[in-house]
Amino acid sequence: MLQYDQKRLDQAFHALSDPGRRAMVERLSVGPASVSQLAEPLPMTLSAVVQHLKVLEDAGLVKSRKTGRVRTCALDVGAMSQVERWIADRKRFWAQQYDQLEAYLAKPGPEETDR
Repeated sequence: MLQYDQKRLDQAFHALSDPGRRAMVERLSVGPASVSQLAEPLPMTLSAVVQHLKVLEDAGLVKSRKTGRVRTCALDVGAMSQVERWIADRKRFWAQQYDQLEAYLAKPGPEETDR
């Protein structure tokens, strides 16, 4: 099993735990957007959006750059890939556990072998 940066994973899952931040990540999955574009559909102030973006940036999920007065944000695919790999490893582990349980349950019991 791969080793993961636990602090980064904790930050990523914390960042993704908020529906507003998840909405921002969904929007950024389509392509880069300005802070104003991210704020437009959300029921929060522009300053709240900036605070949420800070959490996403601290988690390494989003990168931003400022050109003039416009701050543009984009997803950091590398950080998202680490979260995806962690989830895939958990899924693989549980699939193996279920396969082992299925094999165990498929074995005939003692009362079935005596017949």
